[in-house]
Amino acid sequence: MHKILLVDDERNILSGYKRNLHSKFQLFAAESGKEGLNILREKGPFAVVVSDYKMPEMNGIDFLSKVREKYPDTVRVMLTGYADLNAAIQAVNEGNIFRFLSKPCPVEQMSKNIYDAVGQYQLITAEKELLNKTLKGSIKIMIDILSTVNPEAFSQATQSRNLAKSILTRLGKQVTWDIEIAVLLSKIGLVTIPNEILEKKNKGIELTAEEKEMYFKHAEFGAMLLKNIPRLEKIAEAIRFQYSSYDGGTGTHDFKIGENIPFVGRLLKVLNDFNALIKLGYSEDEALQRMQKSVGKYDPDILGALLAEVSGLGGGQIISMKNMDELKEGMLLAEGVRDIHGFLLIPKGSELSSIALMKIINYNKMTKIAEPIKVIEHAK
Repeated sequence: MHKILLVDDERNILSGYKRNLHSKFQLFAAESGKEGLNILREKGPFAVVVSDYKMPEMNGIDFLSKVREKYPDTVRVMLTGYADLNAAIQAVNEGNIFRFLSKPCPVEQMSKNIYDAVGQYQLITAEKELLNKTLKGSIKIMIDILSTVNPEAFSQATQSRNLAKSILTRLGKQVTWDIEIAVLLSKIGLVTIPNEILEKKNKGIELTAEEKEMYFKHAEFGAMLLKNIPRLEKIAEAIRFQYSSYDGGTGTHDFKIGENIPFVGRLLKVLNDFNALIKLGYSEDEALQRMQKSVGKYDPDILGALLAEVSGLGGGQIISMKNMDELKEGMLLAEGVRDIHGFLLIPKGSELSSIALMKIINYNKMTKIAEPIKVIEHAK
């Protein structure tokens, strides 16, 4: 039996509905929007919520809007008096509720409308379950194809997924299913690339200009494969931009720059280049040093989180690159401050005091300080 929540500040109305409907539905009652939200959180999931419009502190539209935000599958019905008819019509038009009923509402009419709402809930959940099964099946097939056609790319994608999780944690972002899937499927477009080119790329053999263009096209091909699958549209967009530089220097023909590039696309850019350098024989530190020299190529927060992860810093910390005029008292140095000749002024791990800052400024006037300067910060 599906759970139904009735919300009304008039206790006698709630009592009447509970008395007449308890044999047909599993009923819960609340005398305010706040109490209703607590019941939804503690006793959910609920199939249907029926709420009065005119209530103190939180009216029915505000309450049902919060229900829609937190529990989008729950079907929402509103009770309203004739004087509030315009507000009710507006709520229906805006999609906040499934149906509205005028007060007083006879028990038979209330029962019928709750049955209709339960039917709507069953339709929503059935479609959602079907979509999830279809989606999971499609993803599994594509991952199986990638692991068969290019095991090395699949192995790299699996390793990148674990590194992506750590980066997200440092940035204070939730590790969601779509980000994990985007990383795993980022190389699915390689199924369209000739094996000869893939073998040369895997062995670190220099590709011709034509071969390079063909290889990097796999991002667009991958996006094309995914964009028509429901709920993978954003993943497809991110995969499409996985080689786009943060400053817009390289990437797809559809030009985007900085924050306009999908976040997962910016994440994949950092992971792709880091892995490529590791495959060429560079150590993790050497790879990161080369990436830091490519000013503007990467999202600075994502690169800083990768630096912090490789450096083994505590969770939630990232490494930022600062110019002289960006240094502030209290910053912690991730790397020693040196002049352009390599002379160490302040060692790694030091906290910048007012005296240390003045020392750096004065030295910079005499002999230039090597920039950028690495500092440890907490993720925003």
